[in-house]
Amino acid sequence: MVLKERQITFDNRSHQITNINIWTPDSQWLVYDVRPSSAFFTGLTIEKIHVDSGQTEIIYQAQDGAHVGVVTVSPQEPTRYAFIHGPEKPDAHWQYDFHHRRGVIVSDTLPNVAVNIDAMDITSPYTAGALRGGTHVHVFSPDGSRLSFTYNDHVMHELDPALDLRNVAVAVPLSAVISAKKHPREYDGNYFSVVVSQTTAHPRPGSDDINRAYEEGWIGQQGYLKDNGQQQRWALAFIGDTCAENGEKIAEIYLVDLPENDSDYAIAGNHPLAGTETTLPAPPAGVKQRRLTFTHDKRWPGVVNVPRHWLRSSPDGSKIGFLMRDEKGIIQLWHISPNGGEPIQITHSNNSIQSAFSWDSRGRFIACVCDNSVMLCDSQNGEVRRLTERTDEAPSADAIVISPNDRYVAFMRDIDGYRQIFMVETGIC
Repeated sequence: MVLKERQITFDNRSHQITNINIWTPDSQWLVYDVRPSSAFFTGLTIEKIHVDSGQTEIIYQAQDGAHVGVVTVSPQEPTRYAFIHGPEKPDAHWQYDFHHRRGVIVSDTLPNVAVNIDAMDITSPYTAGALRGGTHVHVFSPDGSRLSFTYNDHVMHELDPALDLRNVAVAVPLSAVISAKKHPREYDGNYFSVVVSQTTAHPRPGSDDINRAYEEGWIGQQGYLKDNGQQQRWALAFIGDTCAENGEKIAEIYLVDLPENDSDYAIAGNHPLAGTETTLPAPPAGVKQRRLTFTHDKRWPGVVNVPRHWLRSSPDGSKIGFLMRDEKGIIQLWHISPNGGEPIQITHSNNSIQSAFSWDSRGRFIACVCDNSVMLCDSQNGEVRRLTERTDEAPSADAIVISPNDRYVAFMRDIDGYRQIFMVETGIC
């Protein structure tokens, strides 16, 4: 049975939802930004809409020439909204860029008041717990206590743009971080932030080296169970770009186990947490990335980058979902254990998966776009069920997000030149 979709937004401007955590915990509101397209970061407001009444509210209004976007919601009360904030009063020397942006949080209890997530300190000696550039797609952990995001480094970009490698970072509630503010663009942050991935500008062919870490996802509501029977409370999976023996870039899946105690994030490993004038910030002691997939020898190697998607774990942490081509070259849903092993193919469709995806709260169903329809996939047997009619133009690939109560899927369509938000019932409640 195909369910009837419902358009939520109608005004003549675009509405962009993020790929995860776009629903308030009560499944009543959807959050979005108003970029004219996902490629242009020029939105001025972060907003939310009530899915039943259509009532809209402005969560935050940017000022002083800044722009905002890519909003996510804390999964737990009190409701908080995290998003990218561009620089105020941009000028010829400092404008919005990958390495010139920060994360902020606005709470329902303090409307329109944005507090910085990550501090920035770009003047040597650098400050542990502060970063040195821009952060992007800020995602709360399932308990709402901390956030993950991707990171680009201003200091390395100034040294050589080729050394500004994308990495994965986290912000933990250890302490606020105060920048020395020796540069007018430096600022404080409410969280202690560290890089947790390791990249190198020149990966050795055939090795586990990567020159880019991205599209990360938290593992499980409570982490995952290791092979030795121990529970790993905090972990992140991400995509890393490797170099094959022939020089080809191949995207593989990596995982980092993170400290359980927040104080451990402040303990440096062999290299400074804050980085140096010629090196990137380094992960805390004991944080070491581990490669999970080894696909170089496959006919269609690597995790796919088109459609863009983010690694998403089942709620129990036992499966990391991702997209990869099968032997016929068709993009399918797969999963792999955080402990490694062979990837397991979930879908066996004749049509490629066309979008990012999300799990339901019980870890059985996955929502995605396939054959120009929003589909619901049963991860236990790979069966897919069409939720929306097949249309000439597929729904947007950027975000297909199941609500916390599992009743709805939110997605986007481009209508008359504007991106609009839609929803459809899952039929599983």
